[in-house]
Amino acid sequence: MSEIALLSEADLRACVALDLPSIDTIEQAFVLLATAAVAMPPILRLDIHEHNGEVDVKTAYLPGLERFAIKVSPGFFDNPKLGLPSLNGMMMLLSAHTGLLDALLLDNGYLTAVRTAAAGAVAARALSRVDSRSVALIGTGEQAALQLQALRLVRPIKFVQVWARDNAKAKDFSTKLARDRGLTVTPCASIDEVMTGVDIAITCTPSRQPLIEARHLHPGLHITAMGSDAEHKNEISPLALAQVDRYVADRLSQTRILGELHHALAAGVITDESNLVELGQVLAGQCPGRTSDAQVTLCDLTGTGAQDTAMANLAFERARAVGKGFQFGS
Repeated sequence: MSEIALLSEADLRACVALDLPSIDTIEQAFVLLATAAVAMPPILRLDIHEHNGEVDVKTAYLPGLERFAIKVSPGFFDNPKLGLPSLNGMMMLLSAHTGLLDALLLDNGYLTAVRTAAAGAVAARALSRVDSRSVALIGTGEQAALQLQALRLVRPIKFVQVWARDNAKAKDFSTKLARDRGLTVTPCASIDEVMTGVDIAITCTPSRQPLIEARHLHPGLHITAMGSDAEHKNEISPLALAQVDRYVADRLSQTRILGELHHALAAGVITDESNLVELGQVLAGQCPGRTSDAQVTLCDLTGTGAQDTAMANLAFERARAVGKGFQFGS
């Protein structure tokens, strides 16, 4: 009879933080996607329109890791009306050698939030100018705050501009961020305003209509697009995407279906895919990323099972090292 570890959200929060080791773990997952025989099937997606819900299932096997994760990630967006969170989730961690269940990670989406923010930092570290000091945050949810936290671990950010559809939310969010005296934070009333003069822009909204247009591109800009993780979501206009100097995907097979690339292909503004590369290829030195300070770069992040497996392994090893979790027999 094998022992199974049951790890609660509290256990996992005590063991895993959004820190440089987490960012490095996610970077290594991207490198493996480019250099190893990773097994990562397409995302399984279930839509429950009757209750404004969706469920994504992601998984991947990464050679060299003892275990692989299967993540179930529901989003039911009317839940706040019931006093419930809109996002939750869990991960199952199984032995890569036997397929036996080693752990249940009841993280309620915490590990996904951390690995998503870490991926943003990986993209910025690989593609933005090293001296980047200003960022536009487009969106004011939990992920926007985490993206900023992660970005500050890899770039010397001092100036933050914030936009949300609800200007009151932008002002409230800016007030909270400004409690950190190392930041100058400005709420903005329009996309035109928030994109003015920034070195980096991060989009993390569920928008179904483009927010960043071609006119918002300027020399030296890096964009990390986080929100387009379903076919109907779109934050970057096709024309803008077609005009960037370097487009980088977390996984091209996904961004052709789910990401910002999907919309540019559908609009017919991108027909030659020979210059499209993946983040792992850039990190592994197989393809160039930013090659000059004047270039405009864009990273299209849809979220991969490789990130989930890497983060789940890190969490399990850290929890085991400090004796967290409840053990029970199968």
